Amino acid sequence: MIAHFDDFCLWVYVLVDDMCKELEGQLRRPGPEPECSDSELIAICLIGECLRWDVETELLSQMQAHRDKFPIIPEQSRFNRRRRNLMWVINELRRMMLARMEHYRDAHCVVDSLPIPAVQFHLAPQSRAKWSQWGADYGPVPSKKMMIFGFKLHMLVTMGGLIIDFELAPASYRDLAIGHELLEEHCNRIVIGDKAYVSAPVAEELWQNNRIRLLTKPRSNQKKQIPASVHRLYDRVRQIIETVTSQLSAQFSIETNHAHTFSGLCARLYTKLTAHTLCIHINRLLGVPDYLQIKQLAFPN
Repeated sequence: MIAHFDDFCLWVYVLVDDMCKELEGQLRRPGPEPECSDSELIAICLIGECLRWDVETELLSQMQAHRDKFPIIPEQSRFNRRRRNLMWVINELRRMMLARMEHYRDAHCVVDSLPIPAVQFHLAPQSRAKWSQWGADYGPVPSKKMMIFGFKLHMLVTMGGLIIDFELAPASYRDLAIGHELLEEHCNRIVIGDKAYVSAPVAEELWQNNRIRLLTKPRSNQKKQIPASVHRLYDRVRQIIETVTSQLSAQFSIETNHAHTFSGLCARLYTKLTAHTLCIHINRLLGVPDYLQIKQLAFPN
């Protein structure tokens, strides 16, 4: 049971440390061991994301009050450098947790995307040269009736809310093209998509090559329509990914980028997605029936 913030910190650290021990060979480095271990630093990162301490200065300042749990708090530049160096490890921890949850193998999934601006839109002209080399560009977000400069995060999510795969692409790329690319890495699934994924040729190719059944609501101008009852079923399924994207945006601030480099942005995204998976994993271990209710873990009181 997690009744206090201290309990949450303990759960996060123990889970992270146990998994890091399994990756010990990948974590070895020349020279002396750092005072703040890799397990401690990763745990601090994940705790900070769950608490919406999204800026390093705020995170490191807040953690000063919890030195009884994390005695050594690195200074900001070293913290940022080590987090970037450990982002592949953080993502591997996410994969390890997925493999330990039976819902990871759920054959029924939803595919969707959400915007990841590189900078605020009014700053795009002066920041374009720096970010364009990493693929950032202008692209529409129809669901919000807005334009962004940056990227889109395309996700494959199970019916239980687990993000099992994702791909970061330039904002101008069509959801259908990146969704197709993402789904080609999987097989034997039934995937629900919105109208952005309507394409008979793509659906047929995924079925023939990957045994993936891509199901979408038809556009209003298509001749072949579906019954109202099936429309309502689609809407209920879509609520799953809307819940996940809402959590990523509200609790994990995924649509706000504070990084100044592409590697910094990737490190933040890996940490946020891993933190989301970690919360579901903890709820599963605690036996919480509605394990997608993750906010109360970080805010138990």
